[in-house]
Amino acid sequence: MSIKGIPEEEITRYIVLETAKDLAELSNVDVVVVGAGPSGMVAGYYLVKEGLKTVILERRLSFGGGIGGGGMLFHKILVEYPANEILDEMNIRYKRLNDKLFILDSAELMAGLAYAALKEGAKIIHGVTVEDVIYRLNPLRITGVVIQWSAVILSGLHVDPLFIKAKAIIDATGHEAEVLSIVAKKIPESNLKVHGHKPAYSEEAERLVVEKTGKVLPGLYVTGMAVASLYGLPRMGPIFGGMLLSGSKVAKEVIKDIKGE
Repeated sequence: MSIKGIPEEEITRYIVLETAKDLAELSNVDVVVVGAGPSGMVAGYYLVKEGLKTVILERRLSFGGGIGGGGMLFHKILVEYPANEILDEMNIRYKRLNDKLFILDSAELMAGLAYAALKEGAKIIHGVTVEDVIYRLNPLRITGVVIQWSAVILSGLHVDPLFIKAKAIIDATGHEAEVLSIVAKKIPESNLKVHGHKPAYSEEAERLVVEKTGKVLPGLYVTGMAVASLYGLPRMGPIFGGMLLSGSKVAKEVIKDIKGE
């Protein structure tokens, strides 16, 4: 069987047209999740399952956040009970080590979370950085994000950005807490301070991250390792149950706030 060649101009035309349709459609969404790490993708999965129009923006050209490196480049990830129930729901395979601890390949977790979110209808766009937020005063509310291609930022060029309006913004950017840091720096009325995470204390870190996941300001939410950075909590290393449960919890809070349930 021979393949039929496609003219170069046709390749360009369809890519540009379909991308433009997507970007125009995504200029106004229910939820923007910033960061396609574990908590961000889990949040996206549950948000779209509830019918919320959701886009996940990732500044890199891959997804998974801190999953890919495993523990010091060993390709295994630990998850503890009850986070394995999220893996069951998404049909992600794992091995049981004991009554409360499970292990799986880092690549399988990355791919499984992304596939689950995409299959439900989330949109993941790579190579996009959130460089600022949109806000309103009286009362203070975060109402969207300011976006730029990551390549433009890396190049050092000045190029004006574009905007996405949303009912909720979720900072799932991990250790950097990028969206929260922007708000803390640029909106003094927020009274927000990002403390940075503390050294490792895995047992406490997993519990506290999930406990403190949720709304930070009207329209702004935090999940995953960004929670630890915001509140000065310990880090936990290559065990990801807290990340998965944090993503589930923040999605439930956003759904409740938007739908009024």
